[in-house]
Amino acid sequence: MSLRIIRALRREGVLGINRRNTGYTLRWNARRFYPIVDDKLTTKERCQSAGIPVPALLAVARHHFEIPRLLREIATLDAFVLKPSHGAMGNGILVVRARDGVRFERAGGRWIGERDLRYHAASIISGLYALGGQIDDAFVEERILVHPALEDVATDGLPDLRVIVYRGVPVMSMTRLPTLRSAGRANLHQGAVGAGVDLGDGRFTHAVQENRPVSRHPDTDHPLIGHAVPHFERALEIAVAATDLTGLGYVGADVVVDAARGPLVLELNARPGLAIQLANRAGLLPRLHAVDARITPGIPLAERIALGRDIAKHAQGKFA
Repeated sequence: MSLRIIRALRREGVLGINRRNTGYTLRWNARRFYPIVDDKLTTKERCQSAGIPVPALLAVARHHFEIPRLLREIATLDAFVLKPSHGAMGNGILVVRARDGVRFERAGGRWIGERDLRYHAASIISGLYALGGQIDDAFVEERILVHPALEDVATDGLPDLRVIVYRGVPVMSMTRLPTLRSAGRANLHQGAVGAGVDLGDGRFTHAVQENRPVSRHPDTDHPLIGHAVPHFERALEIAVAATDLTGLGYVGADVVVDAARGPLVLELNARPGLAIQLANRAGLLPRLHAVDARITPGIPLAERIALGRDIAKHAQGKFA
């Protein structure tokens, strides 16, 4: 990367990975708190204890010999999601959306059998999808149904809302929208659309796919700019409240909006990615600096959300 580009990025307040690591994750995220967010079952339990809504837990297998019991516990379900507790970037998540006897239809239309489910659960427990390759837990949770307000901007998958929370203050947000290219996954690196979300009104302000600006969803051709996240106020509230449970100061909170239950905390991340800046066409650094200048201990959650909105509205660092 040329010196000219580096200087340009600095002028725009873009947070790079090295500065994120040294100035934010290492400084504000003590390693002893990482297991709270790296283990999805622990995150779920913490949120449930605090009254924060999460997808319902249906079954867990922590050892290979528990897999038959897990399969029995989901034997009557037509739809569910099988996940690794320590997975990352959506790896290892198996979504079942329909059932025909002993066959299961995965997201994308492929049919598998019970033997495939058993093998997938065994792979999870063996650590195939875990962050560090360690022995993992396989768990099943309810399948979230896409909210009708988001059906036109997501293809064959579940969109989610990512909120960056710094020292208890929401500073930037985006929604990740599945596409055919991403095979229904809300993963930007696999071709999902990332749309910046205005913290004030929950509407999409700018969108990118594979780092290129887009104004319409590539599959549905539905306009993106101005589209609203349903129940955004509640989604923002539970995202911030969930990070309060972790002891971490720089967190990415992921929320999904279920058609029936509304916003649910899906997971938390102590090392949130930086593509959210492209989706918002804005750098994170001016917002992070503004939090440092204005935050005081003991501010109630509602006031922290209001502070984050005010900072996002007035912060410099918008890309040209």
